[in-house]
Amino acid sequence: MLALFLSTTILAVVVLRFMPVWITPLMVIRCCQQVQEGRELKLSHHWVPLERISPSLPVAVMASEDANFMKHHGFDYKAIESAAIRNMKHPEKRKLGASTISQQTAKNVFLWPGRSWVRKGLEVYFTTLIELMWSKQRIMEVYLNSIEMGEGIYGADAVAVEHFGTDALNLSSSQCALIAATLPNPRRYSSRNPSAYMLKRQARIEKEMKFVKKIWKTVDSTNTSTR
Repeated sequence: MLALFLSTTILAVVVLRFMPVWITPLMVIRCCQQVQEGRELKLSHHWVPLERISPSLPVAVMASEDANFMKHHGFDYKAIESAAIRNMKHPEKRKLGASTISQQTAKNVFLWPGRSWVRKGLEVYFTTLIELMWSKQRIMEVYLNSIEMGEGIYGADAVAVEHFGTDALNLSSSQCALIAATLPNPRRYSSRNPSAYMLKRQARIEKEMKFVKKIWKTVDSTNTSTR
């Protein structure tokens, strides 16, 4: 049984190093929820390669979600430690997470939402696999194509069309920062109708993008990821 699990999961990670991710478990779950709640079925998702996504969007999501993405190997231990200390000191506040872009990608593509120890263990396993078998550019490409970016909206191109009337390649730096600002909870925060809180987050992300931009450009210039 263990051998079957290892062989099938490793094969899936190898295949998805080259193949577009057309659908994820979360997309299926959200569609089922829409049907159960009697809402209109909506699934907007268009896979596009990384070179057809605005170069500002990877920078924006790193500035917002994972500033050390290019440096770590799947897990940001300093961020995990800081989150744990903050959560212990302030248990009354909303729990602070420390998931990296790699972890979020592993969760989005291979797993389901949840906080059980089993799911977290599998997340660690799949994060390790994609960090070993995919380039950072491939991880970012899959992340930007699979992340939930609004109600029934998944990926950069879909949110560009739905919220800005353009495509992923032509998103402005400001629009990318606004999209990144919604990612902690894209079903609550909208990049189409941003609140004052969202605009503040957008401004902060735009400032932090200046520090991330050089790191991404340097590594991306030697991109050997296979599409």
